[in-house]
Amino acid sequence: MKETNKNPHINRGAGIMMALFVLLFFAFIGRFFYIEWTQTVSGEDGEKVDLTELGKEKWTKSRILHADRGTIYDRTGEKALAMDIPSFTLRAILSDGYEEHVEDIDKTASELATILDMSEKEIKERLSREGLFQVEFGSEGKDLSLTEKEQIEKLDLPGIGFIPSKTRLYPNDEFASHVLGFTNENDDGVQEGLLGLEKRLNKYLLPQEGKETYQTDRKGYKLPYGNDNIAPSKRGNDVYLTIDEKIQLFVERAMDKVQEEYNPVRMTAIVADPDTGKILALGTRPTFNPNKKNIEDYTNMAISPYEPGSTMKVFTLASAIEEGVYNGDELYQSGRYAVPGGTVPDHNYGKGWGMISFDEGVQKSSNVAMSILVKEKLGYDTYRDYLSKFRFDKKTGIDLPGEGSSRIIYGGDLERISTGFGQGSTITPIQQIQAATAVANGGKMMKPYVIEKIVDPDSKDVKLNHEPEVAGEPISSETAKKTRDILRTVVTEGTGTPYDIEGYSIAGKTGTAQISEGAKGYMSGYGNNIFSFLGMAPAEDPELLVYVAVDRPDLEYPELGSDPVATIFNTVMKNSLQYLNIDPLQENTKEKSEATNDNVKKIEDFTGQDINKVEKELKEDGFNVTVLGGSGEVVKQSPHPESEVLEGERILLRTKGDVSMPDITGWSLTDVMKLVELMELKPNIMGAGYVAKQGIAKGAVVKEGDYLVAELKKPSPEPTDEDKEDEETTEEPITD
Repeated sequence: MKETNKNPHINRGAGIMMALFVLLFFAFIGRFFYIEWTQTVSGEDGEKVDLTELGKEKWTKSRILHADRGTIYDRTGEKALAMDIPSFTLRAILSDGYEEHVEDIDKTASELATILDMSEKEIKERLSREGLFQVEFGSEGKDLSLTEKEQIEKLDLPGIGFIPSKTRLYPNDEFASHVLGFTNENDDGVQEGLLGLEKRLNKYLLPQEGKETYQTDRKGYKLPYGNDNIAPSKRGNDVYLTIDEKIQLFVERAMDKVQEEYNPVRMTAIVADPDTGKILALGTRPTFNPNKKNIEDYTNMAISPYEPGSTMKVFTLASAIEEGVYNGDELYQSGRYAVPGGTVPDHNYGKGWGMISFDEGVQKSSNVAMSILVKEKLGYDTYRDYLSKFRFDKKTGIDLPGEGSSRIIYGGDLERISTGFGQGSTITPIQQIQAATAVANGGKMMKPYVIEKIVDPDSKDVKLNHEPEVAGEPISSETAKKTRDILRTVVTEGTGTPYDIEGYSIAGKTGTAQISEGAKGYMSGYGNNIFSFLGMAPAEDPELLVYVAVDRPDLEYPELGSDPVATIFNTVMKNSLQYLNIDPLQENTKEKSEATNDNVKKIEDFTGQDINKVEKELKEDGFNVTVLGGSGEVVKQSPHPESEVLEGERILLRTKGDVSMPDITGWSLTDVMKLVELMELKPNIMGAGYVAKQGIAKGAVVKEGDYLVAELKKPSPEPTDEDKEDEETTEEPITD
């Protein structure tokens, strides 16, 4: 057989393969140098991809650097009223494909229910959801404190963990809530102000996020010598308020007490420094806890308009004094005052008090007196000018969101006159505070404000600084002093006696405003009023100005609207004066110093001694003794042991057993208050002078907590018309 030669074909194929290999090699080398030179390749969509940038993306990581929202402080700068704190969100891993997951749903739900504000059934329902990797627990599982986190961790429940976060904390809960407001987390996970100063000052309080950029290895670990780039975060600015934490607490506690005892529809209390306009405390009910955001009523009564009632008479009086048309000794006929369009009645159903002086009219809160001042003394145009001077027709501009606008009704005669005693026109409490600073501050009216300053916490640069601002000078210093002097007598002799605080000189004016129902007229029924008091102390040179209003408290006859108002005003004013180290005045110091040592004695402690023996000895020493109870030993006495007493002073002694009501006709207010203190009674004292009528009949059994109604009158040589007439009833709108 002939042998076939295959070498030429093999050599040709090998040559072709070699050529292809060389071409591919050079193509690869060319591509390599091209990429090396251009640093780009073509992507899937044909667009060029920069390999340098792609590499940076692969090994460069970044993270957001969060910062705290600014802190809100009280005026001392030591008490944080709103602040950011670390918090935790509870989560549970349900997927059994994950090593740490919830294993026993019943046990987990049972134990978590002891800590969370959720029922075991609710928790179990969440843990039983199918097809989910993990679940959270709604609002009840958010914003958990470190203590709550540690409590849950001690349960050692598989699958239960936490997501760290921050939350806004209001340490005092329901504390100046309508002033501070609250925040909520927006879609970007940032706390955003939604009410109050949190909303108003959001741009100042909001922090600036930072960013850290760093390089990693292929496993994601940060390279120790990488090219780090840090844009630091910046916390929000700190806000310092004029609110004083201690005075605000006085307000909150007093209002809580009234809320519990009288359950009013709403109420407000404002404490201001009349020299500067700084608001030291501001409370409103209904309130809410900004930590829980359980808000139902967004209305801040302190900056909302309503008919103020007779507190408005303060400014009508001051206007008349300033114009030189007020003569306190001048007499007028009280009761009713006829004007075109109707008749103005005094608040005692138009009965009045006969022919009295204008000073007495102010003390008794006479509507007729104010009507005469507006119409006959001042004139409508001049009085309207003073309403503008006191800025009742403009917002105060207080740095709180949502301040309402007043409405001055000044059409017909009756509307103009009724504005003078606080009816018809609507005014905000904060407007009354601003206007009252003129009376308390020598004629200078100060603009109210609650924000002291805003400060950068790092650089300490002051971003915003409020200085006291004079809003006007509607009256002179002399007029302001004369007005205060008359308002002082309102408290010592007039309708304001429930607000007379022992040891301090209080000047002020009461108000009992009716509540309009529009076309239906005014609300009727016992207690369906807004009861208020506007007071300042010390009367000679006021350092505090307090306004309190209580809307429709639950009153049972013979309870008066002054009861809940005085509970707030007296507590707040007295505690605040003491806290500010304002020395009390001893009103009887002069009289006592003029008395001889023989007439002044210190009363001893009679507790445990025989009543007959003590009564006999005291009478022999020239004292007026009243025994409450029967025979036996003394268990209580008034005045207290070691008190200084004057010869002839009344001393009350109490024994065990039932106490019969004594005849207190002719007693002084001081003696009546001794009885109130000794028997722990609730007083309703009307008028000034000496007791003419008593609500509890002589001989009736008196128990602790009973209401004692007493009507006081100044000595009169002959009976007045009031003694001869029965009380009339009318549906006419009235204020005090």
